[in-house]
Amino acid sequence: MSTQATETIKALYAAFARGDVGAVLAALDPEIEWTEAEGFPYGGTYRGPQAVLEGVFMRLGSEWEGFAAVPEEFVSENDTVVALGAYSGKYKATGKSFRAPFVHVWRLKEGKAAAFCQHTDTLLVQRALEP
Repeated sequence: MSTQATETIKALYAAFARGDVGAVLAALDPEIEWTEAEGFPYGGTYRGPQAVLEGVFMRLGSEWEGFAAVPEEFVSENDTVVALGAYSGKYKATGKSFRAPFVHVWRLKEGKAAAFCQHTDTLLVQRALEP
């Protein structure tokens, strides 16, 4: 299953990169628990695709210019996929850009993302938010 799980998550990142939010949301389990790191602008846990859309994706789209989450490596076992990569973007309110490494832990259930947990250097992100 790990190869299939990895391909599912790679497709999710590809959809996000091309701005296909509908495809990203379709890849999420109806009961997904999406956890953004404490200290990240949208820190907390969101339950369900609609909560992820409103609490994370819509804010990323409206508050950032060119926000990207680019995975560089995948490690998987069974239904768990770990993506290592980097975030980048410019915060519109301050005009400041940032780049920060991330680790995303995905857990799949029946071929859909059932859990997401973000790990990143939130200080690098916070610096972009400061006037």
